[in-house]
Amino acid sequence: MFVSKGRLSAGIAGAAIAAGVAFAPAAASAEGTVNIYSYRQPDLIKPLLDAFTAETGIETQVLFLDSGIDERIAAEGSNSPADLIFTVDIGRLQGAKDAGVTQPVENAAINDNIPPQYRDSEGHWFGLTTRGRVVYASRDRVEQDTITYEELADPKWKGRICIRSGQHVYNIALFASMVAHHGADYAETWLTGLKENLARKPDGNDRAQAKAIHAGECDLGLGNTYYVGLMQNNEKEPEQKEWAASMKVLFPNSGDRGTHVNVSGMALAKHAPNRENAVKLMEFLASAEGQEIYAERVYEYPIGPGTQPSDTVKAFGEMKPDTLPLEDIAANRKTASELVDKVGFDAGPSS
Repeated sequence: MFVSKGRLSAGIAGAAIAAGVAFAPAAASAEGTVNIYSYRQPDLIKPLLDAFTAETGIETQVLFLDSGIDERIAAEGSNSPADLIFTVDIGRLQGAKDAGVTQPVENAAINDNIPPQYRDSEGHWFGLTTRGRVVYASRDRVEQDTITYEELADPKWKGRICIRSGQHVYNIALFASMVAHHGADYAETWLTGLKENLARKPDGNDRAQAKAIHAGECDLGLGNTYYVGLMQNNEKEPEQKEWAASMKVLFPNSGDRGTHVNVSGMALAKHAPNRENAVKLMEFLASAEGQEIYAERVYEYPIGPGTQPSDTVKAFGEMKPDTLPLEDIAANRKTASELVDKVGFDAGPSS
């Protein structure tokens, strides 16, 4: 881990300490180095970075933060040691661009491996792997094996659905996709119907919805595909294997437009002091080898031509991704967030 040579505001430094970050000095412009600011836990990306170093001899250093990467880079200004931003969710990728802390990359090797719907049209960010926002369904209490997002507002599900906060970035992206597909008026009506079908106030994380299904508190939950893999292979907390075994994964809208997907992705920092090495890392991350190493580690889907998911992910079932460009989702995030508040989604069902 490393710390910027630039001065940090007390607020940002305090936030970093609160996030549990340990700092150690390092030369930001050291030859043969790439400095990464990451929202993804270092242990999840370590195999990927180790493979890059083994192949190129270029070392990597990771600074993990729970939040505030954009603000930190902005505060560090031209002295920022950040070369690469590594994050999850289209909102965070687009947010980094909007905050002015990224720079465009025009690179044929990267573009050849990242389909257009998963990258910024101006080259400011690139998706690497995808995860589906799917329905977790009780194996015992839900007979059907197909579903649509639209159906979640059907009164037949009243009192049977669990979900985390509507304002969480994962749900905002899904709701933004509904706005993009159907318009704001439809999305508002749909959100109201979904709210009235909840078994309880939105609470917890995605794994908490699986736990609630296992406990019989609800029959359906919304969650990301990769959490299924994490639960199925959790040796430290084996009860999570039971949560995963009690449910099946339903890929919404497989019969029409496809399942909403989000991405883990990367962006080149605005003042990258090691730009050449950072672009080399971006090329490796976008390669078939890089995508498959990363996808296997985090139980996500690689997106490059000819790439294959891990056996664990294949076992979830066939996923047909929605082809809606992620830029369209990003453009509707504000509207989605406003609708969540307008319908009082996080207050839970009215009765």
